[in-house]
Amino acid sequence: MSARESIIPVFVPHLGCPNDCVFCNQRRISGHQSPATSDTVREAVEAADKLLPKNTKRQLAFYGGSFTAIDLTQQIPMLETAKYYLDRGIISSVRLSTRPDAIDPNILNRLKQYGIETIELGAQSLDDNVLLLSGRGHTAEDVEKASLLIKQYGFRLILQMMTGLPGDSKEKTVKTAEKIISLKPDGVRIYPTVIVRDTALCDLWKCGEYIEHTVEEAVDWCSEIVPLFQNAGISIIRLGLNPTDELSEGAAIGGAYHPALGELIKSRIMLKKARKLLNETPHSADVIFRVGKGKTSQLLGQRRINAKTLMTEYNLSSVKVIESEDKSDILDIM
Repeated sequence: MSARESIIPVFVPHLGCPNDCVFCNQRRISGHQSPATSDTVREAVEAADKLLPKNTKRQLAFYGGSFTAIDLTQQIPMLETAKYYLDRGIISSVRLSTRPDAIDPNILNRLKQYGIETIELGAQSLDDNVLLLSGRGHTAEDVEKASLLIKQYGFRLILQMMTGLPGDSKEKTVKTAEKIISLKPDGVRIYPTVIVRDTALCDLWKCGEYIEHTVEEAVDWCSEIVPLFQNAGISIIRLGLNPTDELSEGAAIGGAYHPALGELIKSRIMLKKARKLLNETPHSADVIFRVGKGKTSQLLGQRRINAKTLMTEYNLSSVKVIESEDKSDILDIM
């Protein structure tokens, strides 16, 4: 999303979901307690219209729940309201999130009629055992079929995946990423598992049947898969849950919740690149890395942890960084 585009969020927590996945409490995750209605859509769009400059592109985004599984008596009024503002140019596009098993030709034809541009699918994993243990209620094949159908009908496709679900491993996470890449989505969201209060996963964790997916583990796993998406030219729209007051104030009681998780992952990737350079390039005890503009903090790490790690591992006297106008990550060693 460019600087001249703005998201108008409408949250539909749990609406349309046929079951509760073990990790899910959408009301706590989104920070929104009440189901959305056509009035919610109207209020959100009109509020944005008053605040945003007239030349700003605006995308209405239905978050949470499984929009296409919502009862049509609730779904159609929201679509009609969105189409009203779309036809008048007040919003420029509409996006929604749903489940893989809530997609079929009839549904996609209806969404076409209302001008939907982008569909986000909650794939979460493409390992059937992980999906089963997580209570998803669909299979990896459902994800693949729905993804291909969405692209066939000309929609933009965004796939959401999670790491650290019950039964997951780094190897399974990498395989899920590889399978998602093969589906050629227009973008992905990556959500390491967070233990949210009042969920089945929370109960499993408390009784020892689920081992917490820690921040460190999530950083490690994601530092393996993020480069796969980057190398495939697939945009990563989000890394980690968007921080909310409710999550930060106690709803997130365990797992990979960190307000700067994305930066931690990017920093770990930079550490790996620095190690590769040091292994392959002759260098003195005083190392100067040349990095892209704005990448210094990612290379050095929070509290200079990356610099300290490199100094210890390679017996360096110092680690310094200079920035280039190039926007790449690490360019070379000076």
